[in-house]
Amino acid sequence: GRTLDFYWYGQHAWEVLKMGTADASIGSLLGLTAALLGVVLGLIALQAVIRRCVVALGAGLQDHGVRAGVLGMAVLTLALGTLAPRFAPPLQAAFAPSVSALLVTQADMLERALWHADDEALLGTSPRFDANLDALGGADVIIVFAEAYGAITLDNAEFAATLQQSRASFDASITASGRQVVSARLGSPTFGGGSWLAHSELLSGLDMHDPNAYRLLLKSKRPTLVRHFAAKGYRTVGWLPGIQRAWPEGRFYGFERIADADAIGYRGPAFGYWRIPDQAAMAQLQHQELDGADGTDGATRQPRLVVFPTMSTHAPFRPLAPYVPDWAAVRGADAYADAASVSARAAPVSWDEPIPAYLATLRYQFDWLSGWLAEHAPRDAVVIVIGDHQPIGTVSGPGANWEVPVHVITRNETVLERLRARGFKPGVLPAGPALGPMRALTPLLVEAFAQP
Repeated sequence: GRTLDFYWYGQHAWEVLKMGTADASIGSLLGLTAALLGVVLGLIALQAVIRRCVVALGAGLQDHGVRAGVLGMAVLTLALGTLAPRFAPPLQAAFAPSVSALLVTQADMLERALWHADDEALLGTSPRFDANLDALGGADVIIVFAEAYGAITLDNAEFAATLQQSRASFDASITASGRQVVSARLGSPTFGGGSWLAHSELLSGLDMHDPNAYRLLLKSKRPTLVRHFAAKGYRTVGWLPGIQRAWPEGRFYGFERIADADAIGYRGPAFGYWRIPDQAAMAQLQHQELDGADGTDGATRQPRLVVFPTMSTHAPFRPLAPYVPDWAAVRGADAYADAASVSARAAPVSWDEPIPAYLATLRYQFDWLSGWLAEHAPRDAVVIVIGDHQPIGTVSGPGANWEVPVHVITRNETVLERLRARGFKPGVLPAGPALGPMRALTPLLVEAFAQP
């Protein structure tokens, strides 16, 4: 669903391979090995076939009539391929993409990455973060980046029908908790992966379509939504269960605490490459940062801004932990020791038929969000649940847009009214066109949280 960038995406090839083989059975590992061997042997066989074809073509072209006919057909084919995009777009599908165009595109990307690496002007102008946060009244703000939660879950009739009951339960739990929800659509800067581009676009308010812009941003001193909250007295927390190695660049955002996979405190068994189920990650966040309206001395605790990118809906979508009604149980070392959890960890990954597993992870996401909002979430918190990008192409299918849903859940009528005035709709089903790119939400939130 997005343009291949060999320079940037190639750097993640090894991690993608590890993700695909994490907790794989001996049978699936043997299958992967056989597939790789088949690719190598296939390339060798293909080279031999092409060589024979070239020899046969060379012999045939010795005949003048054949040579003239082939030349004419070649000119006609090239003309059709060149003119199809402009005059007959449906015909373009009959032609393979030009290899030369691919090489030019990759050369351009490489040139921008290597020779414009320090041109911060490419980032554009940052939004203003000079408003107050008085409309919040000191309430917590919790941003949940729902991994791979894309508009395909709304636009695909089969997906929407499968998730209808889960969405209805999610909506009902919001109402039962005394909160309201407004929703909209936004355009993500990425598709099928590259979640960090979406995170950085919302937190900075800058266009992050280009991976080089992300690198430029982390090297800059641009303002962020995180620093905006910190300057107003908030404790800022990056709750990041997907970070599994050193991430010194994360200091750019200005988090007071960055809790990665090791620092979160999860002691249960690993569920695949991503290890920590979303419910368990949220349970640890609730226990460590959100519990207790008052401090030990009776004083009101410092309000929190939390940014929590989830992981359970990330490809390959399995193994998937079951939802556990007892939230305290998932914080212990014996979490997920029951038979259902053991069976879930053994569920095979399917890369060629991922849709059932993807939809199961979305149902799980609605389940734990519903349980958390009903029983544990801080009463006055503003909770923002936003998809970071559409799922991988084998789930979303060809031609999918880059839109994602965003839900804002709160009791704060001032914030709700301001968002409704800017195009958000009541309920969990965002209707109509996207409000704009994801970065458009950043100044909107700054405005909604401020008192004139």
